[in-house]
Amino acid sequence: MTQLQIFLDIATEAALAAGAVLNGYLGKLEDAVTEKGRPGDLVTAADKASEAVILEVLRRHFPQHSILAEESGKLGNQDNEYLWAIDPLDGTTNYAHQYPAFAVSIGLLINGVPQVGVIYDPFHDELFRAAAGLGATRDRRPIQVSQTAELSKSLLVTGFAYDRRETSDNNYAEFCHLTHLTQGVRRSGSASLDLACVACGRVDGYWERGLSPWDVVAGVILLQEAGGKITAYDGTPFKIETGRILATNGYLHDSLSRELQQVPPLSAWR
Repeated sequence: MTQLQIFLDIATEAALAAGAVLNGYLGKLEDAVTEKGRPGDLVTAADKASEAVILEVLRRHFPQHSILAEESGKLGNQDNEYLWAIDPLDGTTNYAHQYPAFAVSIGLLINGVPQVGVIYDPFHDELFRAAAGLGATRDRRPIQVSQTAELSKSLLVTGFAYDRRETSDNNYAEFCHLTHLTQGVRRSGSASLDLACVACGRVDGYWERGLSPWDVVAGVILLQEAGGKITAYDGTPFKIETGRILATNGYLHDSLSRELQQVPPLSAWR
């Protein structure tokens, strides 16, 4: 087994264990839901329990690796070449309302580059996995992006950042603009599942802003291994720290990038 395959298998172990925790808490949270400071940015007992399980697995196998987790923050030596980016419950708002769109997302950066990713949807029991050079799979079967090449025939997906109420840089105008140009734009509320849906051809493209590394690391390598393309909005190389991503099947990447750069301001929409 290659080193990446070992990393992938351990990440899978952690994701499946965390998914079992989430299924156990689903519908039983009662009052165990709080906000983390911004309206709508929720955290639950399930988030914390899921993260604890993931941390236990990763620390047991890779005690020297560094970790960036949504609830616990930076753990270990952040100068280590191996950095795990963990979202124990991507789609917490959905989960709190028992809306079936949430996932566990575990990605590994090696020297700052996404190399391993596991996304597990415990409600539908769907497991997405990828590692650099090893391909991308859904439930252990190879996946690939769609071949849609025209925006007018495409289905897109996006999301809205938690600070959308306080900033005009909030994706509303892009949502309206691209809804007019495509067969539709969906909003799932889970960035990792959005990237997984592009990777397996369910949708043709995805863009969003206000993202954190744990939202996208696993999905980035999954989509790349499935044949997709990821950049900044303007087509320049994607940088995780910007929080902005444009991810497509590759065929309509340039046209979607052009449209994102010429969206009329929100004030122009009636």
